[in-house]
Amino acid sequence: MAYDWGVNERTPFVDAHLDLAHNVLDNGLDLTLPLEELRRQHPEGDVPTVTLPALREAGAALVFATLFASPYHPEHSPTGYRTPDEAHDWAWRQLELYRQWEREGRVRVITSRDELEKHLKAWESDGVTGLLVLMEGADPIRTPDELGFWADAGVRIVGPAWGGTRYAGGSWGDIGGLSELGRELMAAMQKEPRVALDASHLSEQSFWEAVGLYDGPLLASHSNARRFVNSERHLTDEMIAKIGERDGVIGTVLYNAFLVEGWQRGDERPGLEAIESNMARVAELIGWERVGIGSDFDGGFGARETPAPIDRPADLRRLEEVLPAGAFPGVIGGNWLRWLRSWLP
Repeated sequence: MAYDWGVNERTPFVDAHLDLAHNVLDNGLDLTLPLEELRRQHPEGDVPTVTLPALREAGAALVFATLFASPYHPEHSPTGYRTPDEAHDWAWRQLELYRQWEREGRVRVITSRDELEKHLKAWESDGVTGLLVLMEGADPIRTPDELGFWADAGVRIVGPAWGGTRYAGGSWGDIGGLSELGRELMAAMQKEPRVALDASHLSEQSFWEAVGLYDGPLLASHSNARRFVNSERHLTDEMIAKIGERDGVIGTVLYNAFLVEGWQRGDERPGLEAIESNMARVAELIGWERVGIGSDFDGGFGARETPAPIDRPADLRRLEEVLPAGAFPGVIGGNWLRWLRSWLP
């Protein structure tokens, strides 16, 4: 099918999970470059898929940009944090990078509903991408009473886990429940209307404990259906239903191994149907109005590890070819914008 880029190129695109600052400060990628130039500079390893110019070319109105402090691991992250103070400092440096980009006119950091509406009007003419700050793994919050500090600084979403953290069991390692600190964090979040809870990476036990203690805005920024890949990293039908019951939105991750059971690096890339199947399962349970994108582009994988022909943000507009009639505008961005408008201060 020949694709007409003019059909939807100005439909606002929202991606609910990108590790932008992590890829600059930890992985040494210059995300201010055009994507092809970045690829020329990094010919080895994972093929980069996202830069700020690539987001702008895609019509990305808004992305959820993470603060991700990598925990120490002797092989995978030997320079990662070992203490809460180190995690705090690491996340703060990432937040400062986003603010630097904002001063340079490369992005706009969004912290309120009013800022979101003003940004969207400006985006229609200038194409500058907005950033909503999401903390992935809550260890940078040194104690639960520091949540307000991070909310004042502009953090609007907190995911307590990645692997296991001091707060919660996660996708691997410690997959138990909330710690006492985690229960205190849920109590702090219950009182803090400026911050939403991201269920992505929570272990199943942590998820149910968290949603039992916290009844504020809920999302899964980048999580897939466990129906297709049986792993603690993904959501059971019951977890998906609970997020829908709370009017949350779930962002589909574009990593092939999270879409197709048993897929390994070097295998043939699946097509767009792998993304559509995952989205359709979520929609079957909670409706297309609660399905979005949380690509996690360059979050430990590259263009060879995404479904064909997706290898940059603009390619996500190809999803219109496989989604049910009328679903595309919501999935590509409208559902996330509706969710944000429902609770942002």
